Amino acid sequence: MRILVTGATGFVGSAVTNELRQRGHDIVGLARSESSANALRERGLDVHCGDIADPESVVSALLRVDAVIHTAFDHDFSRYVENCEADSQLLDALARALEGTSKALVATSVTIVTPTGELSTEHEGAVDQIPRSASEAFLGYADTGVQTSVVRLPPTVHGAGDTAFVPALIALAREHGMSGYIGSGTNRWPAVHRDDAARLFCDAVEQPRPGARYHAVAEGGIPFRTVAEAIGQGLGVPVESVPNDRAGFHFGWLAMFAAIDNPTSSEWTRVTTGWAPREGTLIETMHNAGYFDTRSE
Repeated sequence: MRILVTGATGFVGSAVTNELRQRGHDIVGLARSESSANALRERGLDVHCGDIADPESVVSALLRVDAVIHTAFDHDFSRYVENCEADSQLLDALARALEGTSKALVATSVTIVTPTGELSTEHEGAVDQIPRSASEAFLGYADTGVQTSVVRLPPTVHGAGDTAFVPALIALAREHGMSGYIGSGTNRWPAVHRDDAARLFCDAVEQPRPGARYHAVAEGGIPFRTVAEAIGQGLGVPVESVPNDRAGFHFGWLAMFAAIDNPTSSEWTRVTTGWAPREGTLIETMHNAGYFDTRSE
């Protein structure tokens, strides 16, 4: 197949394009800038110039491809709600343009769109009050001849080159001279290696199931305290509980995520697609993939 990949130069998207090439697919990477376009060309990929903030610029690529994998997202958390709505608008435009074509449109969502504090499964729909649930609204186009599906990613997608939550926690531990967790630290984070997540995106586009929600989850619920302890060990700093009323001071914008209890199952995903994680655990990756190298921050 010839597949359009948004976010093709990103942390997850670049892993997706690598996996697609290994499976023999042709790839068109979306590029917003000339530097991104050049980076894609250097990897031997075709380029479509467009911007996720301008849906029509992306829609214009659809006649050239057989399927779409959407991994791009604006992670400016100061504009999180607006960015979630923009993602919904882009996916709506793509789905409308694909009506009646039977082409696959696989998008990215997150496991925290389901209720927290209880085991999340693929059968649960997204909670409307959670901003990122907007990225799943397009699933309704499954009734109009579009092979829509989402791959829900956990709070930590780990691997070499990670710049998201765990590196941010490591930077905070350096700054404060201690690695913190909130309260008892028993709240749980699911996790997956980016290469395992990439394989699931490819499985989803090759085996389209209209309206499906997949969970790219290798570890269903790592206690946050375990992550904090790994950071303490990696940096050689103490590990301490942070009271709830001090969480905002210690964690800043990460406080909400540091408190999330998001145990997540991927049983249906594994049984349905045959997907099985192959890479190391989050803690193994943290110690083996340069997370504590100051040059990586």
